[in-house]
Amino acid sequence: MTDTDSPVRATDTARTAEEEPLGASRAERLSALGQQHGALVALIVMVLVASLTFDSFLTGDNLENMAVSSAFLAVVALGMTFVIVTGGIDLSVGSLFALGGVLAAWGSRYGTLVALLLPLAVCGLIGLVNGLLIARARLAPFIVTLAAMLLARGILLSVTDEGSTTYLVDEKSFFAHLGQDKLLGIGVPVWITAALFVLGAVVLRRSRFGQYVYAVGGNEDAAALMGAPVARTKITVYTVSGLCAGLAGALNAAWLVSGVTILGNGMELEAISAVVIGGTLLTGGFGFISGSLVGVLLLKVIQNVINQIGSLDSAYQQVVSGAFLAVVVVAQTWLGRRRRAP
Repeated sequence: MTDTDSPVRATDTARTAEEEPLGASRAERLSALGQQHGALVALIVMVLVASLTFDSFLTGDNLENMAVSSAFLAVVALGMTFVIVTGGIDLSVGSLFALGGVLAAWGSRYGTLVALLLPLAVCGLIGLVNGLLIARARLAPFIVTLAAMLLARGILLSVTDEGSTTYLVDEKSFFAHLGQDKLLGIGVPVWITAALFVLGAVVLRRSRFGQYVYAVGGNEDAAALMGAPVARTKITVYTVSGLCAGLAGALNAAWLVSGVTILGNGMELEAISAVVIGGTLLTGGFGFISGSLVGVLLLKVIQNVINQIGSLDSAYQQVVSGAFLAVVVVAQTWLGRRRRAP
């Protein structure tokens, strides 16, 4: 991971060595590094400890399973990163992920194009409506996306006859190969996720739209005064979040060769956790794409280690993830205060 996509707050004031003591400047640099790369350090430590403790951790099968299972959450977290950098939140992505998988499995009987476009169209439309209500009607993101979460679940239940029908994907179809085939020994969903993250990093860091995203999250009123299209930026990021959730669900359906209706419960919290653990501030204005990917990998490594132990049930995954998130939020707050301290 590099810090080429790490942002700079629009409200930060540049300080030179002549304007402040050398010790203070060094402390700010260390705080910034900790805030941006703390999750990467934790990931490296976890991988080293796990590889020394469990013989099966670094095996090809285990690493492949972790990579593919991480890919779907990572795509959702990618869209969530844009939303959180603007200072918003999207609670609908878990339900959109499940809905996207069901729609993709249903549409696969009509070909791969339908299997991909249908979940993108429906989930993207729901994301667009979220953005319109938040940006134009000025409703709270928490309430709007909570309602969208319930709406998406309702559509899913309607399509699957209250969850009693599971649509299957033909294992010989190109759509199934999209989820199960490998390229250079690595699953195709992993390659797709990697490409999306490269694109997302370029957009967020190097494009004018990315600067608008940071500006809106840093100070919405100031961004409006500078001429940034605040409403359009919010509408776009929520639409992107919906598209990412729908695409992740479609890829997951191709991988499982079915549209599983019970998936996605709590996935929105996992995505938010990964983004925050990766260094993006919940208050907005600060975040980077590579950090969200590191956050996803860290959560998956923790889950895998708990599974490797064997004597611990899945509840411990939630306990550890929650505790880790709390520590990260506290650390972020402390480091942010140190950076702003005169």
